[in-house]
Amino acid sequence: MAPEGGHRLTHLDERGRARMVDVGGRPVTRREATAEGWVRISAEAADAVAAGQLTKGDVLAVARLAGIMGAKRTPELIPLCHPVALRHVDVDAELDRGMPAIRLLARARCEDATGVEMEALTAVAVAALTVIDMLKSVDPWARVDGVQLVAKSGGRSGEVTRPEDANAG
Repeated sequence: MAPEGGHRLTHLDERGRARMVDVGGRPVTRREATAEGWVRISAEAADAVAAGQLTKGDVLAVARLAGIMGAKRTPELIPLCHPVALRHVDVDAELDRGMPAIRLLARARCEDATGVEMEALTAVAVAALTVIDMLKSVDPWARVDGVQLVAKSGGRSGEVTRPEDANAG
């Protein structure tokens, strides 16, 4: 079963049922992935983050920790996702008062037979939801935007970087 572009959907068996991919024959290589996303917030929320005036604490520090924790729990959250031996997860959370938003950037690394894209994406998503939880009393309409894979390396694909126009339009 091949979608547009000719790539076979490996998570489906010959009858179209979901299955876990067998990665047992793949070589173990160093694999890295970077993902990003934003939480769009009000100017009032940005001011509160900048001033450290939130009752739940330091939003950026807690978001970083939440993202790391989320990456470590990825196979429990995403069906058919292989557990990998994470070697490193780093999550950056920065306030951009101009947008206003909190930008999240996660990097994950392992040495395994499958990649860490889902771990990096999960780190961003969990960090973003944590930001929303921490800001909901100040900004109940904060929203998650642009969660996406930025780059990955290792395995059959080698080094791949997101094209500027990916999914544009």
